[in-house]
Amino acid sequence: MRRVASVPSVKLPIADGFLAVVKRDCPTCEMVAPVMHAIADHHPLVVYSQDDPAFPEGLGTVDDRDLDVSFALAIDTVPTLIRVVSGQETARLEGWLREKWQDLTGVDNLGAALPEYRPGCGSRTNDPDIAEARAVAAKIEQLGSRRVELGSGEDEIEAMFERGWTDGLPVVPPTAERVALMLTGSTRAPDDVVVLAPPDLVECTVEKIAINAVMAGCKPEYLPVVIAAVEAACTDEFNAHGLLCTTWFSGPLVLVNGPISRAIGMNSGVNALGQGNRANATIGRALQLVIRNVGGGRPGEIDRATLGQPGKYTFCFAEREHDSPWEPLHVERGFAPTQSTVTLFAAGGVQGVVDQLSRTPESLTNSLAACLRTVGHPKNAFIWDAWLVVSPEHARVFRDARWTKARLRGELNTRLQLAGDDIAHGVDDIAEGMPPAFAGHTLPKFRDGGLQIVHAGGEAGLFSAIIGGWASGAVGSEIVTKEITR
Repeated sequence: MRRVASVPSVKLPIADGFLAVVKRDCPTCEMVAPVMHAIADHHPLVVYSQDDPAFPEGLGTVDDRDLDVSFALAIDTVPTLIRVVSGQETARLEGWLREKWQDLTGVDNLGAALPEYRPGCGSRTNDPDIAEARAVAAKIEQLGSRRVELGSGEDEIEAMFERGWTDGLPVVPPTAERVALMLTGSTRAPDDVVVLAPPDLVECTVEKIAINAVMAGCKPEYLPVVIAAVEAACTDEFNAHGLLCTTWFSGPLVLVNGPISRAIGMNSGVNALGQGNRANATIGRALQLVIRNVGGGRPGEIDRATLGQPGKYTFCFAEREHDSPWEPLHVERGFAPTQSTVTLFAAGGVQGVVDQLSRTPESLTNSLAACLRTVGHPKNAFIWDAWLVVSPEHARVFRDARWTKARLRGELNTRLQLAGDDIAHGVDDIAEGMPPAFAGHTLPKFRDGGLQIVHAGGEAGLFSAIIGGWASGAVGSEIVTKEITR
């Protein structure tokens, strides 16, 4: 017998007596139907049926096929017998156990001809389709966004193009039902204001994020990741407004770490930076749509990129943690391995690195450093940040040599000290470069903390990747990591 507190969410139909919840499609409920009559002979009894208001016969059963009462009473198993005293639930039993039913009801010889014990059946409230439908219906009632009515002759896909709601690709129409279903992916209230979305600093609610997640093609279980990405993007440190206004190539890169990346099926392996994985593709796209549709960041208006790059549609992947030789990025940034996070980086395009011959960490580090020197421009120092995405085959070279991530970063930075005399304006007949004031000094290619290293990609291929950033630090953007919560 389970003793419970009162249930204020449902008005109990009797002050003292018993409630029972049953369904005909349950052998145990069928078996205890005579027991219900015996209880009714001694106490007030109200029986609710989840599937047939004529069952059990002769008891004036109340129809609960809509499951309103079952949900309000948090019914998990049928039959459930509930004792009511002074209008309050004081105890309940699930399934059939003669001794417990006799003790609760005080009726002797209750069900004497029945087996001593039978387990119950799952309540219809546990049916995933039913639970989802009710959750969606409840969320629909909470929606507050303006409804846009289309004309009878309008094609909904074309209408969204014409209204400027897309990123140039078709989007999923955000019907009330789809938005409500998306909202079931988070426990946050639809009207909860998450951020002020730049550049227009518009209040961006969970509902607004859900609308754009629908349009991007997300599943409900992706919504917490999208919300965290929006939160990270709208911090002063990340500086999404500045990122939008720059004429540089960059846009937000979303890296996902922790258990949620595996739970929602994100790709950290083969083609991790490419197409083909729904979570990767739609989470990054949803963030971009929020910035466009809520914040007002439209290309050619606030978004002033000279050339842009394909990652501005979507740029999102997971770190390959399960066989990495190093701690994942979120752990390096102070989070526990069991926490799930998003990390945002103001990223330019992807620059491939090929080295199919190096078998020592020193040789491979030399290759990587030579390629990293070209980020932004070979004659620029500490202006640009970068991420180095090390593939499993390259990572194996460092694993076998027992190089930690800290050592690799240190070795790279040692190789990326640039002589001011060699990178000054005009040197090598190249006007671009560092000011003459730096002559005689040694300059780091990357500022302290400006080079991050992550592990991703497929098992085959001695290739890694460099993802250059935008202007670093206070004049540009810092990477931001946020925990993902439901």
